[in-house]
Amino acid sequence: MRPVQYFTEEYLRQCRAMTPEQIVGFLEDFRALHRRGLPAKSRLISMKVPEPLLGAFKTRALLEGVAYQTQIKKLMRDWLDG
Repeated sequence: MRPVQYFTEEYLRQCRAMTPEQIVGFLEDFRALHRRGLPAKSRLISMKVPEPLLGAFKTRALLEGVAYQTQIKKLMRDWLDG
C-alpha cells in the first residue's frame, strides 16, 4: 500500500500563489536534493531509434571511449540542466 500525503488549505493556497519561476526553482532544488546520496535506481526502457542513427551514435561513442548508453544518459542530464 502506498502512503497518502495530505496538504493543508494554507499550503495549497501558498502553492497556487507561486509564480512559474518559483515553481521551476522549487523543482530544480528538489531534483538537486535527490541527486545527492545514493544513486537512483535505473529503469529499463524501450524506445525505437532509426538504425543508422543508433549505429552512428554507437560508433562515435566507441571512438571517444565511452559507453553509448552512458552517453545517452549524459545527454539527458545536460538537456535537463540546460
